[in-house]
Amino acid sequence: MAKHSGKHILFLVFLFLVLGPPTLWAQEAERPQTEGVAEPVTTFIADEDQSAGVDEILMDEEAMLAGEGYFYDPGSRRDPFKSLLEARERLEFRGPRPDGIPGLLVDEISITGIFLTSDGPVAQVASADQDKSYLLRIGDQLYDGDVISISENEAVFKQIVDDPTALKPFREVVKKLNP
Repeated sequence: MAKHSGKHILFLVFLFLVLGPPTLWAQEAERPQTEGVAEPVTTFIADEDQSAGVDEILMDEEAMLAGEGYFYDPGSRRDPFKSLLEARERLEFRGPRPDGIPGLLVDEISITGIFLTSDGPVAQVASADQDKSYLLRIGDQLYDGDVISISENEAVFKQIVDDPTALKPFREVVKKLNP
């Protein structure tokens, strides 16, 4: 029997070493395991804000399922759902062209004269599609750009470029008095 109880003692010592004393088990059970564990973060959103966002998402989904198209807000970025290869109409986002200087396109005008006045330089321009001429000053807004500067023999325009592959949304166009 002594032989048998020696095996039992050896087995109990082995268990004691591997599992630890029963008093440590009780202490471990009582102490919460918080070391190295991050506390969960809870954020409370007002019911109104949450329900408004859910309603908007549901309305967009319903419109899409009804075949009314899709909704995408590109911000200042290109819409990835529009083809780069598809030809677009020129400046469709600004609507119909108004009469006068605000309706002129930078590509359609030519400089016919430049006058140096006491109020600053003035450029006389003629539009290719109209029989009128106009006087432009620095800062005047055209349909697709602005007048940046006017010197003795040229005018510089900042033209809005509606090209998704362009690095800048504008380009500088220099129109000479005598090309």
